[in-house]
Amino acid sequence: MRALITGIRGFVGTNLEKELYQHGYEVWGTTRKSCPITDSTASFSRIIPVDYSSEEEIMSIINEIKPTEIYHLAGQSSVKISWDNKVDTLEVNIISTVRLLEALRKSEMAQTTKLIMIGSSEEYGAIDNGNVAIKEEDILRPISPYGVSKAATSLLFQQYVRVYELKLVYARPFNHIGPGQGMGFVTSDFAHQIAKIEKGILEPVISVGNLEAQRDFTDVRDIVRAYMLLAQKGDVGEIYNISSGEPLSIRYILNVLLSLSYRKDIEIQRDENKMRPSEFPIYIGNSSKIRDHIGWKKEYSIKQSLQDILNYWRNLV
Repeated sequence: MRALITGIRGFVGTNLEKELYQHGYEVWGTTRKSCPITDSTASFSRIIPVDYSSEEEIMSIINEIKPTEIYHLAGQSSVKISWDNKVDTLEVNIISTVRLLEALRKSEMAQTTKLIMIGSSEEYGAIDNGNVAIKEEDILRPISPYGVSKAATSLLFQQYVRVYELKLVYARPFNHIGPGQGMGFVTSDFAHQIAKIEKGILEPVISVGNLEAQRDFTDVRDIVRAYMLLAQKGDVGEIYNISSGEPLSIRYILNVLLSLSYRKDIEIQRDENKMRPSEFPIYIGNSSKIRDHIGWKKEYSIKQSLQDILNYWRNLV
């Protein structure tokens, strides 16, 4: 099997690269030409710098590699950043996806390559289901610029399946976490602060936003395994939620991280700048479709994920 991962140098891309390599795949990856390539970033795969604004260049890469599977991870993935960079988020996530779909459609691999498109639970947006988990058929009401961009890609997905009969499968992951995730995501932000406090770099005070919101967290290593299974077993034209189905409050996440810390004197301080323009009290995903049809289930507990995240930041700082 030969896989091509767009955005391979990102948080999810590096984890997917390892997963595929461990399952015997020949792995290729694309990254922006502005990103330097070193030996440490090309351990499992062959990396190709690409201009994502060039449909012809993308098509040429597809024709050269002839991948059996493509995983489209390239894009802007932060909800927080999308509020400050709306235009860039829409351009990167929507227009670049169109160019990839057009490149595949016009390539020699149009009828044979399976493309896994990655959406987001942010597409569901303003859903008020109470404690009822969100299903794939629920109406999309995205409220963040990032959510809007991903909802647009899900419409593109449906169009290219129906009109051009491309072999596309769509994944909608809920919050995914894990070691190596950058700043701007709640578990990394907390763990990074705790690691610095333990090293004496910061005072024993953690700055927080809304702690009462409940979210559905899944380890990135479980997420990328789901992507691989969708490429192998997912039905063309279908959308699959990927989630734990377990709502956890941000306060719970923080308390677990604090319990794992060497320091027991850390105080919590609210920071209004960390509050989002829109926030929903509870967000749970129903992943029965991928569990029942594909056989996926999560393997990493939340405590194991948080322990690995904290250790990652301890080593880094």
